[in-house]
Amino acid sequence: MITSHASGVQLHLTSLPDGRLGSSARQFVDWLQAAGQSVWQVLPLSVPDAAGSPYKSPSAFAASPELLEHPDAQVSPEELAAFSEAESYWVGSWAAYGGEVTDQVRFSREWADLRAYARARGVRIMGDIPIYVAPKGADVCAWPSMFRDDAVAGCPPDAYAATGQLWGNPVYRWDVIAADGYAWWVERLRRSFELFDYVRLDHFRGFVDYWEIPAHAETAMEGHWERGPGRALFDAARAELGTLPILAEDLGDIDAAVIDLRRELGLPGMAVLQFGFDPADAANTHHPDHLRTDQVVYTGTHDNDTVIGWWATLPDVPRDMVRAATRATRVSADVDDEPSWALIELALASPCELAMMQAQDVLALGSEARMNTPGIEGGWGWQMDPGALTAAHAQRLRGLTERARRC
Repeated sequence: MITSHASGVQLHLTSLPDGRLGSSARQFVDWLQAAGQSVWQVLPLSVPDAAGSPYKSPSAFAASPELLEHPDAQVSPEELAAFSEAESYWVGSWAAYGGEVTDQVRFSREWADLRAYARARGVRIMGDIPIYVAPKGADVCAWPSMFRDDAVAGCPPDAYAATGQLWGNPVYRWDVIAADGYAWWVERLRRSFELFDYVRLDHFRGFVDYWEIPAHAETAMEGHWERGPGRALFDAARAELGTLPILAEDLGDIDAAVIDLRRELGLPGMAVLQFGFDPADAANTHHPDHLRTDQVVYTGTHDNDTVIGWWATLPDVPRDMVRAATRATRVSADVDDEPSWALIELALASPCELAMMQAQDVLALGSEARMNTPGIEGGWGWQMDPGALTAAHAQRLRGLTERARRC
């Protein structure tokens, strides 16, 4: 497991009051410490696309300069040379694409300061690795043989989108990548482990089978499954990097092969409480009764509505299922009055080694605070008001966390 019986909060850097590194990031770390939380989860730090999504970045390695607190800080020739040597695998691709390497040096400096600040306060940071990169980005330009130009990525219908999702990212030529010993992926993981204590590996099922869609298709429904690299990629990474502090995002259309690979690799998977109350699925792995220690449980993710928004549209039968679960768990919050805090308590009370909640759910915000709606371009713009997370929020969350023995 990536951590032991702990809890934390998901909040992307762009959702901080000032939307970047700096004072509000440090203040959030202080709040996490006061609230008894030991994990801060962020979304990818990569350069976002025109719609603001960090999951369709022009570089799998470069961080977004928009996150810098001091974008004009001086960078010495010695710093630039040292960084370029340490990150020699990818800085050339980013520079050739037109990216500023000096911005990456500034980011490395500021991020290291935040990591040290968080670590001194008992807070670890979990990052996020998107499985795909943007079309015509730095990686595609630098390593064109690794990518298909006649097919794009997406996923079939799932709990997030009834007609599937047409992402449009280029899919990999896994035979070419395998022939190179998975070097690009190993370096991508190395870079991620330099930045974070743990990483969520997006769309883990794509390493078993991935949904391939013809490049000019109008919908994801025109796609089909293709075989991914399986454990060979992870074996290559372990041979180079050692232990892989990875959380496998295994949501969506999951079959036995995906579960088997995750467990063979000893990686925790994910459970989302909002998915747990389906009256037609008695074996639902997201239901509180079925949660396991090798899962990380979430009230919701950046792709979900907030709990308040979800509860507002939830039909009567699933609502009754939630009520029954809160009674069985002896949740102190009344789910009809405070659904977000009731689900926070359910998550904390679970057997999962790590319980995560969205900051929006701690703040009991509605759908106006939703970060992303899968399959719909845009979003990603929610920002927390200054001072929104108060000492009272911290005290309440700490009390529940101590009661669950997760501090």
